[in-house]
Amino acid sequence: MAEFKYEIVEEIAQVSESAKGWTKELNLISWNDRSPKYDLREWSPDHEKMGKGITLSKEELISLREVLNKLDL
Repeated sequence: MAEFKYEIVEEIAQVSESAKGWTKELNLISWNDRSPKYDLREWSPDHEKMGKGITLSKEELISLREVLNKLDL
């Protein structure tokens, strides 16, 4: 498995927490020394392990916000 680097540049929001202490978070993350992107995924309490997630550019996040704002929730 290829190694990769990540740096959480900004912790934006915690969306939820599981019974085991893992948290679903929206963060700004730099992957492999690249420009930071918005990232939504589950993290272990120490941020050493992570679950699958999605990474979005600023433009994609804005587009997603517009879609979510139109939903009748």
